[in-house]
Amino acid sequence: MQINIPNEYSRLKQVILGTAKDCGGPPHLDDTYDPKTKEFLRKGMYPYEKNMVAEIECFAKILKKHHVEVLRPNNIKHLNQIFTRDICFVIEDKLVIPEILQEREDEIDGIQNYLNQLTKKQILDSPLGVRIEGGDVIVHNEYLFVGYANEKDFYGYKTARTNENGLNYLKEKFPAKKVIGIELNKSDYEPRENALHLDCCFQPLGLGHALIFEDGFKNQSSLDTIKDIFGADKLIKVNREEMYSMGCNVFSIDRDIVVSERGFVRINEKLIEKGYTVEEIPYYQISKLEGLLRCSTLPTLREND
Repeated sequence: MQINIPNEYSRLKQVILGTAKDCGGPPHLDDTYDPKTKEFLRKGMYPYEKNMVAEIECFAKILKKHHVEVLRPNNIKHLNQIFTRDICFVIEDKLVIPEILQEREDEIDGIQNYLNQLTKKQILDSPLGVRIEGGDVIVHNEYLFVGYANEKDFYGYKTARTNENGLNYLKEKFPAKKVIGIELNKSDYEPRENALHLDCCFQPLGLGHALIFEDGFKNQSSLDTIKDIFGADKLIKVNREEMYSMGCNVFSIDRDIVVSERGFVRINEKLIEKGYTVEEIPYYQISKLEGLLRCSTLPTLREND
């Protein structure tokens, strides 16, 4: 199986798209591990499985329309397998299998048949204590942006998913890349104050722009670095309510083709204004679980520019 991911936006050839089938229904409040899911459980508005299935299948149709090979996890009953992004991820020609939340470890079984098609040289199986989730890892050609939490925050927040060991592991394994660690603001209780992953508040796009929610970053120095790399005029700012709705978590099929939630009216208009073709689809129900389009994809093959 060929794998290659140089960035977030080169022409997509193959992706593992999550599934909402048999996802197990509403969890008990004590079994949730992000504040937005907690919020919708308390409101009695946890999404119905049939609605989430319909949204993901709509996404699959758009991907196939653009001639992307869409792979799916093997169905595991009573398990949420929507967010394939986090359980492993591809950087260039390596697939990284990190240590993730114990509550999510069974998800890897759903894609094991694809991992079995890779050679040992293609896989980086991280050691214990190296905690990373794929939503915190953004590939941008020679740059690798990594959202992480320092030791105090990592052990203080359930929403902290990538630790300093994870950041250092990626620096070690990808020495040719400029690895930039970005600390994120966290909250276990207030979704509008929580950047669950880096891709909840930052997303590079193919025509040189980036979506960004500035208040998701813990340190001004991280924002300054991003402005230096992209240019302040290339940043498309997302407000707090848009971040809460997962406005940064769009997904690029090609440099100028972006899949976005149809409710992101202002963001989508901005993207069109900047020269992007925007494929608008319904994904609101899935957003209730504090994830969206990028979260539910595990890209395995993009073209090199």
